[in-house]
Amino acid sequence: MTKAPIGGNRTGRKLGQKVKKGKLKASSRRWLERHINDPYVQRAQLEGYRARAAFKLLEIDEKHKILTGARRIIDLGAAPGSWSQIAAKVTRSTDEDPRVVAIDFLEMDPLPGVTIFQLDFLDASAPGLLMEAMGGAPDLVMSDMAAPTTGHRQTDHLRTMHLCEVAAYFAVDVLAPGGHFLTKTFQGGTERDLLTMLKKNFRQVVHVKPASSRAESVEMFLLAKGFKGKQAAQDDDAAEMDEDDDLALEAGDEAL
Repeated sequence: MTKAPIGGNRTGRKLGQKVKKGKLKASSRRWLERHINDPYVQRAQLEGYRARAAFKLLEIDEKHKILTGARRIIDLGAAPGSWSQIAAKVTRSTDEDPRVVAIDFLEMDPLPGVTIFQLDFLDASAPGLLMEAMGGAPDLVMSDMAAPTTGHRQTDHLRTMHLCEVAAYFAVDVLAPGGHFLTKTFQGGTERDLLTMLKKNFRQVVHVKPASSRAESVEMFLLAKGFKGKQAAQDDDAAEMDEDDDLALEAGDEAL
């Protein structure tokens, strides 16, 4: 069970450490103090994860079992690589038989069993490169992508939501039937059209806020479970259209 760190967090490091005043701006000093005193940061260092974000994925999986049985995983916005570390472990991926493909425009240190592309996912060549390296349909597409901030909150929100939408359509295009899609989003920010599309293609769509996501953050995760497969989704659409036609005829309207 993934539990929140308590006490000394098993690192031996005390919480409440202060950063000495120097050339750092006050805002930078406060960020650094929060970072070094973050129990999840300390626990990630202790357990060998590259970032505290590892615990977000582990907590989501603890409840929703999205990693169970996964044989191939694609990690979007992967740097520095904590999600890919977990993915490589659960898929038993090796350099000889890689089952995890990761992409980020930021440089990412190599990971055993992970094929890494340093490339913007919005690049037209990215989807093809990912699938060629994957060698088959993934069971999980996960995205921790967020657009570089501009300082304008609404602009930053729209840019990150665009990444969420692009990742969702990619997932629907490549996932194996029964697969899952997980992406970062923002509280109250998921577009209705995107939710409608996901509900058509997946058996369950939920928002998740793991405990390891900072309370003051507007970050949430959108999880779509149980991909129906392209044919099933098309059949559902056809059934809905037939039902709409029947209702229209019963009401005395002319079906077009």
